[in-house]
Amino acid sequence: MHFFDRAYEGSPLWEIGRPQPEFVRLEEEGSIVGRVVDVGCGTGETALYLAGRGHEVVGLDISANAVRRAQAKSHERGIAVAFRVANALALSDVAATFDTAVDCGLFHVFLDEHRPLYADNVRKLLVPGGRLFILCFSEEEPTGWGGPRRVRPAEIRETFRVGWSIRSIRPARFEVTVPGVSGKAWLAELRRTPDARGPAR
Repeated sequence: MHFFDRAYEGSPLWEIGRPQPEFVRLEEEGSIVGRVVDVGCGTGETALYLAGRGHEVVGLDISANAVRRAQAKSHERGIAVAFRVANALALSDVAATFDTAVDCGLFHVFLDEHRPLYADNVRKLLVPGGRLFILCFSEEEPTGWGGPRRVRPAEIRETFRVGWSIRSIRPARFEVTVPGVSGKAWLAELRRTPDARGPAR
């Protein structure tokens, strides 16, 4: 069984029962636009929140257990979101395009060699000029409690060097359920360029 399927048999440490406040702020300030794909949606809190705000949303996750739980929430709350099992490193069968992609805690799980593949797969889902928001753990977060890999801004810039325009990488916070954990993070905003040769003009 996949690690994340096992994790979603219970309550993973990263599940807080509501969308991360950073994504709520993005929506309230008008940064989330149009049709949205939530890549690594987990049990669907961010996707359901955005759908409740009027967006058409598709939620993707590699864990079938997570997707089942997200679908149950969608039914219980009467909020329509298309949740499906999908690997963020192989999205060629997702026959749709989006204006915005959100990634809450997925990017930081990838090995170095998988990061460019992830960037390319998400890029193909977005319209030219489409937005990608990534919330990932910062290298400033202490490692004593374990948790996912920490990410430096330079790693984000390197991953999205081709085919993307990096608009901002700013300090942010994860709300977490682990006592004593600060949740230091980066929130990156990127835009898909019209082609894969360099930044948009």
